Amino acid sequence: MNTLKLALAERRAQIGLWQALANSYTAEICAGAGYDWLLFDGEHAPNTMQTLLAQLQATAPYPVEPVARPSAGDPVIIKQYMDIGFRSLLVPMVESAAQAERLVAATRFPPRGIRGVASTTSRASGFGAKPGYLATAHEDVCLIVQIESRAGLAAIEEIAAIEGVDALFIGPADLAAALGHLGNPWHEQVQAAIAGAVERIAKVGKPSGIFALSPDDARRWIAAGVSFVSLGTDMGLLMRSARELRACVG
Repeated sequence: MNTLKLALAERRAQIGLWQALANSYTAEICAGAGYDWLLFDGEHAPNTMQTLLAQLQATAPYPVEPVARPSAGDPVIIKQYMDIGFRSLLVPMVESAAQAERLVAATRFPPRGIRGVASTTSRASGFGAKPGYLATAHEDVCLIVQIESRAGLAAIEEIAAIEGVDALFIGPADLAAALGHLGNPWHEQVQAAIAGAVERIAKVGKPSGIFALSPDDARRWIAAGVSFVSLGTDMGLLMRSARELRACVG
């Protein structure tokens, strides 16, 4: 059972951490830190299918849901991610209901979708050892789409209404750039757009998510009803701690 999918459906806050170091050791450390989910980034981190597989294997013993962000919503990439074991996906730059429908189809085997069929060669199926995998795999899919452009904002209701889209995630950095405030997600226009998006998503009856800009920001959005919240990145934790430690000695 995909506990993240279930928790989002029940609007229970799920706290996560971005994984950008593309390393199985750091992924395993983070997996034991008490987060509900870890995001393995294939868009802005130097991940390959092999590094993603190693991180999946390293985190498998821990009660944390691995979420993958592919570089794009390409059905071929999605197929490969799912075959190695990802059942939760965060797809960037979704801008229309038609695009969301194609993504849903890419995560389902025929006749529900267009996902290429693999069984005995698929880690997700236990290399053929999971009975009924092909018939039931769609039940555990958690598809989260990113809203991070003017077009995405305009189409929120239509995107959220697509069956098979489990949640909508607001990307503050790209959204800020799209609204003319590159590098300033705190700008009042950006914050107002995010707040409006969260309200609109809730009215359609879908959960929302966000990359929080600080712990206080995370608490604020959770209080506003956001369910899928990232607290930061593994890279940011390492960089900040390394600098703080060095500063202790002068």
